[in-house]
Amino acid sequence: MAEAFWGRMQTELLDRQRWKTRVELANAIFEYIEGFYNRRRRHSALDWMSPLQFETTRSPSLISSPASP
Repeated sequence: MAEAFWGRMQTELLDRQRWKTRVELANAIFEYIEGFYNRRRRHSALDWMSPLQFETTRSPSLISSPASP
């Protein structure tokens, strides 16, 4: 999974622009991860929904009774 994430970030962010400083790059990576990847990007593991959509529509149905011993 980590390799897929880094590959996706490479093509969607890093290959599209050059940054003047490491601070600019670090800010761009943070914004990509927190602003897009974790919140809005649709994920195949979540049935092609964004994490926010998944949490609001699916998580109540995933909460089940405690597992039996």
